[in-house]
Amino acid sequence: MEKRLRSSLQTSPESFLAAAATLPLKPSKPTLKTLIHSVPSSSPLSTSLPLALLSTISTSLDPFKNDTTNDNPKTPVSPPAKRPRRLLRKNTASEDPLGGIAKGQCQTLALRRLSTCAHIVMLCVTHPNGVFEHEGLVGSARELHDNLVLFEEDSELLSEVSGLCEEWWKGGFWGKEMLISQFLPFLVSRSLTLKKKVDVRRVYVMREAFGLFDFEDESIEDLKLLIMRCVIAPLYMKTEDGRRFIAFTMGLSVELLKEALAMIRSQIPFGRKSVLEAYGEIVFRGWKGLDREDLKREIEDGFLQGLVEGAILAGSTAFAASVRRILGGFIDQRTTDGVEKLLFRVAEPVIFRSLQVANSNVRLNALHLLLDIFPLEDPDATKESKDTLLDKQFFLLEKLLSDECPDVRVVAVEGCCRVLHLFWEIIPSSTITKLLAKIFDDMSCDASNEVRLSTVNGLIYLLGNPQSHEVLKVLLPRLGHMILDSVLSIRLAVSNLLLLIRDIRGFQFNKVVALDALLTTLTNDQPLVAQKITRLLLPSYFPSKVSPAEACNRFITLIKRSPTAGARFCEFAISEGASKKALIELVVVLINMALAPHNLGSDQLEGLLTAASHLCGNLASEASCKDCLKKSVSGQKLKGLFDVANGVNARSSLFNIASALSSIGVAGLLEECVELVSNCGDLLGNSERQAEVRSAHKMILSSGWFDGMFETFTRLLQIAAMGCHCNFGVEVPEKIFVSDKRKKSMLSPKLRSGRGSSVFKDDYQIAVGIGWQIKDLLKAEASRKAIFDSENLQLVCFALRALSEVSITHCMCCDFMDSSLVTSYTTLALQIALQNIDHDTNSRRRKSVGPTAKKSAVELLSLDKTVDHLLQCIERELQRDFWSKPGSLSLECKVCSNKAADLRLETIRDSPMDESTDIDNQGSLFTYGKRISNMVKVLTAVLKFIVDASDAGFISEHHQRCLRFTSSYFQDVMTCLRQCFHEELMLQDAELGEIFVCLKSSFSYGAKLITLILIGVSEASPAPTEVHDLASDLLDLVAATESYCGSRYAIQFLNVAKQWLPDLILALGSKLMLSHSQEDIKTFFVPGDNGTSPPSWFSVLAKIEIHELCSVSSEEDTDRASELKGFTACRKLIGMMIPLLQANVDVLGVIGLIFLIGANSGLQRKDFGLVLGLLRFVCYKLLREVDRPSEKLATIMSYAQELYALIERAADKLTSSEDGYQELVTAKALLDPLFVH
Repeated sequence: MEKRLRSSLQTSPESFLAAAATLPLKPSKPTLKTLIHSVPSSSPLSTSLPLALLSTISTSLDPFKNDTTNDNPKTPVSPPAKRPRRLLRKNTASEDPLGGIAKGQCQTLALRRLSTCAHIVMLCVTHPNGVFEHEGLVGSARELHDNLVLFEEDSELLSEVSGLCEEWWKGGFWGKEMLISQFLPFLVSRSLTLKKKVDVRRVYVMREAFGLFDFEDESIEDLKLLIMRCVIAPLYMKTEDGRRFIAFTMGLSVELLKEALAMIRSQIPFGRKSVLEAYGEIVFRGWKGLDREDLKREIEDGFLQGLVEGAILAGSTAFAASVRRILGGFIDQRTTDGVEKLLFRVAEPVIFRSLQVANSNVRLNALHLLLDIFPLEDPDATKESKDTLLDKQFFLLEKLLSDECPDVRVVAVEGCCRVLHLFWEIIPSSTITKLLAKIFDDMSCDASNEVRLSTVNGLIYLLGNPQSHEVLKVLLPRLGHMILDSVLSIRLAVSNLLLLIRDIRGFQFNKVVALDALLTTLTNDQPLVAQKITRLLLPSYFPSKVSPAEACNRFITLIKRSPTAGARFCEFAISEGASKKALIELVVVLINMALAPHNLGSDQLEGLLTAASHLCGNLASEASCKDCLKKSVSGQKLKGLFDVANGVNARSSLFNIASALSSIGVAGLLEECVELVSNCGDLLGNSERQAEVRSAHKMILSSGWFDGMFETFTRLLQIAAMGCHCNFGVEVPEKIFVSDKRKKSMLSPKLRSGRGSSVFKDDYQIAVGIGWQIKDLLKAEASRKAIFDSENLQLVCFALRALSEVSITHCMCCDFMDSSLVTSYTTLALQIALQNIDHDTNSRRRKSVGPTAKKSAVELLSLDKTVDHLLQCIERELQRDFWSKPGSLSLECKVCSNKAADLRLETIRDSPMDESTDIDNQGSLFTYGKRISNMVKVLTAVLKFIVDASDAGFISEHHQRCLRFTSSYFQDVMTCLRQCFHEELMLQDAELGEIFVCLKSSFSYGAKLITLILIGVSEASPAPTEVHDLASDLLDLVAATESYCGSRYAIQFLNVAKQWLPDLILALGSKLMLSHSQEDIKTFFVPGDNGTSPPSWFSVLAKIEIHELCSVSSEEDTDRASELKGFTACRKLIGMMIPLLQANVDVLGVIGLIFLIGANSGLQRKDFGLVLGLLRFVCYKLLREVDRPSEKLATIMSYAQELYALIERAADKLTSSEDGYQELVTAKALLDPLFVH
């Protein structure tokens, strides 16, 4: 290749260029460079080669120039055709007698020649000896530059030409001004398109060339648009060269500067922090590099002044912070000459006035700005003026510490600490004293949580200045009370403060916060705080720099002083870096102390075991540590510990130790443990006993004793189930009876007779505790698997079924009945159903089946049968109308029929009762409120099970029955509330509160049930009508609660209703959503005694609307107004519905139609107030924002016309003096604007 090119170069420049054009450019570049750079200055090629280059370039451009001079020069170039096959190429060549080349191929060859020529021009320009005159080469370079736009399809040629133009400019060669008009726009566009940093760098290097353009000329618009794109391009913001280039362009012209500043201003509301900070740097550099005063004034007076005012008057703190980030470009460079003066000039006129205005948001923004600029001073002023201005700023800061707005106080206290940290040395001591006194005395006790938190955080920052330590050493003890603050974040901040001062020479953290307060916090506080306190105390009570024996002695001192704090200390000791070897030795010391309890109190013994439990649990995660502990803690020691552990927490800790060490075969420990979990009648509501039982479960499971424990549970549940059969006649299978012939386990409890109400009550309460344990065991995978693998699972299912039936059917007559057994029963049923799915999947893989007991349990507790059984029990109970009969008892219940008459008479003499009070067989008062509370708890448990089963994809065929049950439940509750309101029944506030806690959950479950059913709705499978009924009942419940019990209880439903409201609205319209024929409209509401009867919440809505419509004029109206003002919850609920309805025209049309149907119902019943209220809601609240009703509202408009005619006929039948006439006239007036459309 080189020999051929060298030969052609010696022949003539034209032949050299022709030969070079036939070769691929990239591999031939080294050869071309060698040949061109070897041309001596005496060679004739120094003059002939530039001429040949110019001629070749001009000739190669002819095909492109011919295209641009035709009739349609803007026609885009057609894409290159697919390469023809070899045979077709031969045929085409043979058909061309002149041997011509297709137009596209001609341009391709021309582009190749131009690329080669451009590279050769570059080599000539960069010749090391300057052999070639630039004046002779500028013609070729200009030809290539001027036609740059024609080469957009050839990236290689574009790269060569742009590189040539760039090198020409950088070399400062003659004629460089002629090579920028096309090149610079191309280079900027390339950087924006390819988004490469190297292109941004090239643009910045060429920045001086932009100054040659006349930016006032109209022809420069395209380049100006490209520069504006650079202003918002992320790549230019990220790179240093990009920011420098944008700053440079600000000095090119006034108009360009204004457009750039306007573009930056438009990015402030949604710009990220890094982008806004980049804009601040750009504006500062642009301002600094300007020489023209008019441009500087544009930035100072037009842009910066506006930013200062915007930062102060911003409507939101986020927007104000964004503005200040741009101003930060100047504030951070305030040491630069002229910046301090500029900041003073733009900020001083507005900032001091804004700090004292009435608007707290403006004060807050102004305070932020002052703290950013502080100290604000005029560098040209005298010292006296500067001191006066500084005193003014300190005065305002101190004043804002007492601002009425908490947000302002938060920023003021943090700002004061920041100012003191940065300028402590130059601030007068009197000013420091005043500010610190205000912070320590007032801010630390502020009513606002955020202010107190800012106080601690600000002082932590202030401690970063060593000059402040002597003063703070005296003042910090005033903050000691904050370690007991009610807010977690404040206690965490105080803990961080203590950790900081612990490492500062001269400070003692126990003088800031007393040791007793620290130990109290360590004992009772959240884990985050307790862990920090442990880190604080670790060097004192378990140091790593002393021997393990000494460290153990120090810890013993701690645990004797506060056993609970010492135990909590051990919980976090390992995570805070304590030596594991020393902690193992500490475990041995603690257990040995616990085994010799003659010198220990019960609390100290409990603390020792709890501490050992925490340490064993953490250390056992490592096998080596676990082995060491096993060697040191024998089974005999554990049995000895059980003998001395009398407290609940002590036994719980012991079980945790045994389970952590996997201690097996401890003599006597198994029986004691099973006895403990069996005597569980007091388990509900006792968190300490529950923790103890969980620890026992953990130990039993880890030791392989689970089957024995579960068999014990089974036999105890059998006893209770037999009691249900004997006392209540509940049918149970023969398997449930305990057979004496059955092999007894060594762990089986002594059996008692199931007869007798007092015996049954004890057995039932034990069953409640076992039910809780089974439910708790189902949560963990290991214990859940153990339950499902047990051969006693079938008996447990039978027993829980019987106990649940009794709990439902007799919850209104026996006070000891508990809903937790129903929850345990339903939880087990649901878990078995889920397990059955996995079992079926695995069976298909393994072609095997599970144990017989498990299959029987699955058949027994299939969710369909479970739901059917529960609903039958509830329906049977509700048919007895216990809701409205407070003194009624079950005739089938032996517990009720065996009430002792003497005990009743004695209790009546000692404590008079009303008719809603009954006495159980033990003589305790069983009020109607407790009965209702029992029933509501049971129904809530059943409803939760129904929702959970539906959510898991089961019981879809029972949806309608479940919906009817839920509606009946809420309707009965509303009946009960109405009777209480009319004093037919009495409920105490405590009982009512307990009931509404359950009702709040029931509301959520009912709404979720609606949502789950609506998910599967389609045209082929429409929603059942019960969905609408339940949604209406839920809204009725809110209205009834507010009507009968007041807003205090009704408001509790709002937070729950808010998340389900869209689904409730869809459910309300489900009857008419897919079809709203005339027949559907006529039969929408269920007929009542007086025509149709809309839901009761319609009446409340109508009353609210009439109250808003009518003015209060008479005393009677005033009483009515005060009554309606009580519907706070209903008002808020309806207010939440309106935007949801207006957001969807389809839903708006259906729900609006339902309201109009309700108005028509009221018209038939002559309830004209209901008519007016509903029409005002539809016309004034829902349709007022609809300027032009769409076709989707055609049905509601048509029905409104029919309703208008009915109202008009009803009004004609009344005289103007009759009741209802005015309501009908007003209703007609509300409908009139709808017909204008």
